[in-house]
Amino acid sequence: MKFINRLEEWIISLMLLAMTSLTFLQVVMRYVFNSGFTWALELTTVFFAIMIFVGVSYGVRVGSHIGVDALVKLLGPGKRKAVGIVAVLLSLAYVGLVLTGSMEYVLKMKQVGIELEDMPIERWQVLAVMPLGMALTGFRFFQILYDLITGRADSLRLADEAAEAMSLKAKEETQ
Repeated sequence: MKFINRLEEWIISLMLLAMTSLTFLQVVMRYVFNSGFTWALELTTVFFAIMIFVGVSYGVRVGSHIGVDALVKLLGPGKRKAVGIVAVLLSLAYVGLVLTGSMEYVLKMKQVGIELEDMPIERWQVLAVMPLGMALTGFRFFQILYDLITGRADSLRLADEAAEAMSLKAKEETQ
């Protein structure tokens, strides 16, 4: 697990670094040297897509996705756990739909053999990040489901924006 966790973090970090560096280089090339790379925008888009699809999984793992849980927080531990299990099962159903659809799409693009517009890379090779990211996201939801069923967790891990805002406000007032 630790290896997969670190790999997710490294991929996200490297994609963000690559996007920022390539965009900066493109701006310098354009405004200083009056030239540029025809493929820079497309490659930046590829980096962004990889970051997004791995980032969805990362967000599930660390509980940074937002959710409306005001009503759920009013429930007792048993009901909160049941609602969490239902929510995870619905999330897994959604992931399954997206995973299936993206697999079909990638396989059709592989059959067609279309390349990217500005780079000699077949489109399906880049689009493969969709089913891979969804498979990783499904894995993360299965981890949460396991934690709920075994009692390691009593509810979903969701971002609590109100608590974070109150914490930041308290820090500002003490400084």
